[in-house]
Amino acid sequence: MGLNNLILVVEDRLTDAVSSKILQHFDIEIVRRVIYEGNSYLQRKASNYNRAAHQECGVFMLTDLDSPNICPLTLIRSWVKGDLNRWFFLRVAVMEIESWIMADRQAVSEFLAIPINRIPRNTDEITDPKEFLVSLARRSRQTRLREALVPSRNDKSAKTGNEYNPRLIQFVRDHWNLERAASVSPSLKRTLDRLTEEKNAGTDQ
Repeated sequence: MGLNNLILVVEDRLTDAVSSKILQHFDIEIVRRVIYEGNSYLQRKASNYNRAAHQECGVFMLTDLDSPNICPLTLIRSWVKGDLNRWFFLRVAVMEIESWIMADRQAVSEFLAIPINRIPRNTDEITDPKEFLVSLARRSRQTRLREALVPSRNDKSAKTGNEYNPRLIQFVRDHWNLERAASVSPSLKRTLDRLTEEKNAGTDQ
């Protein structure tokens, strides 16, 4: 039996949109979604999901690395606290989900109406991808988009504009190209390679 059904566990709705696009690419049905604000729930429950995942219904959990002081493998080991279940796909976006989004440099350039050379050729190396993406949006020639993504000058505490998530979710659904992004983001490519490996293993059985 191949990899056909998964429970999706993510920390926010933007990560849900990216994950959904990835799983759709592999013709994997999402049978249930678990979406929480932040990664504290994911960290607490990772070992439980690792034990619960099985061949008929695996679990795909996607989180951000957030810190340059640890590596994805270290994070996975610290969360799982034991042997990693083959059917538990705990994947880590380096450094944040915005790294994967910006990795489709062509689409982001067109979306923000900025030169493509403003976007690094390895987006995993951006220390604060969310802040970097907002800084790109500040340079956009599209006023309405700039206002949607960039926080108001009057709101000193906000890191993003009021429509940041809805506009990026729509961008991911309609314009983000997975193959182009994987050629720029090594951590995204590792995730695609892992799913490809499991899908191919299923067809060989």
